[in-house]
Amino acid sequence: MLRFAFVALSGLIALTGPTRAADVSEFTLDNGLQAIVIEDHRAPVVVHMLWYRVGAADEPPGESGIAHYLEHLLFKATETLENGEFSEIVEANGGSDNAFTSWDYTGYFQRVASDRLGLMMQMEADRMRNLLLTEDDIETERSVVLEERAERTETSPGALLGEQMSATLYQAHPYRIPIIGWRHEIEQLGRDEIFDFYHRFYAPDNAILIVAGDVTPDEVQALAEIHYGPIAASNAPRKARPTEPPQIANRRVTYEDPRVSDPYVIRSYLTQPREPGDQETAAALTLLSNVLSHGATGFLPSALQFDEQRALYAAGFYSGTRLDYGEFTIYNVPAPGISLEEAEADLDRVIADFLEMGIDPEQFARLQFQWEASRIYEEDDVGELARTYGNALSAGLSVQDIQEWPEIIAATTPEDVMEAARMVFEGTYHVTGYLTQPATEEATE
Repeated sequence: MLRFAFVALSGLIALTGPTRAADVSEFTLDNGLQAIVIEDHRAPVVVHMLWYRVGAADEPPGESGIAHYLEHLLFKATETLENGEFSEIVEANGGSDNAFTSWDYTGYFQRVASDRLGLMMQMEADRMRNLLLTEDDIETERSVVLEERAERTETSPGALLGEQMSATLYQAHPYRIPIIGWRHEIEQLGRDEIFDFYHRFYAPDNAILIVAGDVTPDEVQALAEIHYGPIAASNAPRKARPTEPPQIANRRVTYEDPRVSDPYVIRSYLTQPREPGDQETAAALTLLSNVLSHGATGFLPSALQFDEQRALYAAGFYSGTRLDYGEFTIYNVPAPGISLEEAEADLDRVIADFLEMGIDPEQFARLQFQWEASRIYEEDDVGELARTYGNALSAGLSVQDIQEWPEIIAATTPEDVMEAARMVFEGTYHVTGYLTQPATEEATE
């Protein structure tokens, strides 16, 4: 079964909203476990998710990758299960399971028939506290993690540039460290460090249980009391993270790699995320990313791809569902024969035109309608609903924040979006990245 580091596509998640408020309920066990129940009785299926409020941004210095490494190791033996038996049982019961890690959270999920929910809770509660790790387990999985880093990052010039961009955009905050970790630190992680991390963070008072599908709140609470209720809280508060110093200069990163086929220029700005009780700016930034990027009518592709035909692709996106900071990014993949310097100038020019011209009200109305349609469509997938809630709750938002998000999007005006655009493009320092092939001797003569 594929294990992967889920690099949260927060910009996409932020474009979708929750199910109807009447279908969602919540409770908290005495040991601090927060639980969310999303009812959907259209099929006898349930998604069981356990999100831990710990991710790559919570790792001790010098131990990058430990959150993702531990995600892999949680499929090893416990006091009651053998190596790999967890997934074998899920599959034998007609279900599927997987896990994911981001900067702010680590999550585990199963999709099974609703009458198997108790079994899923039993096994998940077991590995919350009863993990057994041998040195062989550690070394075997280290090879898997390093191979994953090689396949997903080290063979991808774009991923390598992305690492360097994050390390430059953030000067102090641990969002600058890759979720999968730096290779030289992964190679040094040992059993003691992994178990210290596990015992500190894997506890009910640091977890969010989300159950979505053919269940009732009473059924979920009764099962949660049986399986999760006996586990003691850790009472280990989340470590305070460093904050960013004021950014006082624009920065540049150039990464050259002979494997690059389509060079591009990318620019990232540090912005605010969705704030609990104060999501209006994030809503404006979410719609700004749509205005700039959505299909052929998006301001960037309309100008650069279709009208001028100077770009193969141009877009912008907003990553706002994070605990500490958001990011707004624009990029341009120029057409053949156009240099990256010209492509960067094209981005600057089109953004300046956008700030001067503003938003077409009819286009904006269509975008809001499409956003609402995507929200309604999402209700057909309980797994996506569960992920939406887990991502937002792990980022410090409340159920009320999640349920109010569609109304805030609907109330956002073109003026709000333009104010957010000026805040980003005129009032924020940025990092600009070039991804390109090394210059050849012929090209420099």
